[in-house]
Amino acid sequence: MMKSTAHSKEKHNITSLFFYLTFITITTLFCFHLLYNNNNAYVVEYANIARDHINPNNTTTFIQPRKDSKKACDLSEGRWISDRRDSSYTNYSCRTIPFMRNCFLHGRKDTDFLHWRWKPEQCDLPRFSPGNFLTALKGKTMAFIGDSISRNQMESLLCLLSTKETPIQTEKDKDDRCVTWEFRKHNFTLMALWSQFLVTATERLVNGSTTGGFNLHLDKIDKNWSEKLPLLDYAVFSDAPWFFRQNYLYYNDNLLGCVYCQTPDVKDLGPGLAIGMAFRAAFRTINNCANCRNITTVLRTYSPSQFENGTWDNGGSCNRTRPIGREEVDRGGPDLEYRRIQVEEIETARKETRRNGNKFEVLDVTEMMLMRPDGHPGVNWGNQWMKGYSDCIHWCLPGPIDVWNEILLELIKRQSQIELSSEETGL
Repeated sequence: MMKSTAHSKEKHNITSLFFYLTFITITTLFCFHLLYNNNNAYVVEYANIARDHINPNNTTTFIQPRKDSKKACDLSEGRWISDRRDSSYTNYSCRTIPFMRNCFLHGRKDTDFLHWRWKPEQCDLPRFSPGNFLTALKGKTMAFIGDSISRNQMESLLCLLSTKETPIQTEKDKDDRCVTWEFRKHNFTLMALWSQFLVTATERLVNGSTTGGFNLHLDKIDKNWSEKLPLLDYAVFSDAPWFFRQNYLYYNDNLLGCVYCQTPDVKDLGPGLAIGMAFRAAFRTINNCANCRNITTVLRTYSPSQFENGTWDNGGSCNRTRPIGREEVDRGGPDLEYRRIQVEEIETARKETRRNGNKFEVLDVTEMMLMRPDGHPGVNWGNQWMKGYSDCIHWCLPGPIDVWNEILLELIKRQSQIELSSEETGL
């Protein structure tokens, strides 16, 4: 009896051991399977990242928060980091670079200023993809409205897009102030509309001679651009430098004051008030446009002039060849104040919009460009009438201004929630 019981217990132990070993084996195989698959995923992910860094023609694709993310990446907060890739175009490959922005043509020798890219703090900014841009804006019309720096950005975009399709110029006024280009394969129209104040301005004359100053009517919009509004899907606004002249400010045909006029009994109101009122008038014109499309309005914030050791007419120059650090930026000057004034006006316009389809976006470049005193033409601008004077206001092409259009593309993708195919990612 005792022998039978012992035999039964031994048989039970063997059975338990078999099931235990079987369980351990299956669990081990299952864990190994999971580990292997996860490791494969990690290898694939690492390979993709490595590919983007090893191949100089590639970049990461739109590493922005997902559309449903509550946390947005601020593209204006960041730093310039070294990037040894070549620029997307050259002064040889782009045939539309204007004479005075072609810095290499006029003797600039250093090229280090081309090898920096903007790195936002919380995400990566993809390199500009002309295919992405033309796909996103197929069938659309975009206008850059403002002064010669606005035109400077349009010319940068023209060069970037011409690497994908050769544009055709279809319109130009006699002074080459207003131009239209068409990308017919993508049915995209690009315009530059000259308006140095956005509002109506007449040049002041003394004894029949020009003074360089203007009478600004801050409640009357410049028809040079406003009459084109019904044609536009995107309007990129920028202005400021012309406001720093000796201008007289009017509202309802009444003199409000002046800017730098030093005229007895006329109050000097400074340029900030005039800048704010001009942008307010421009944005309200868009909101009140009854026969307009649903326009996406983009404010490109103030682009700083960066003369050192003097003013533009008193020996000022810009000879740097590398960016400066964020901690070196002069925050005591008026540049960031002008930016603040502009941003306040577009925020007001966003609140006042009566048309659900209108959108207002900010292309915030002020602080990032304060770090790029190396990006201006300096003496390399080929001006035959002002030899020896430096241009520390405009930007070389190619140059750091190209990043403005990288950010512009990201804003367009965000506001329209565009999903691009893998063929159009620029990888």
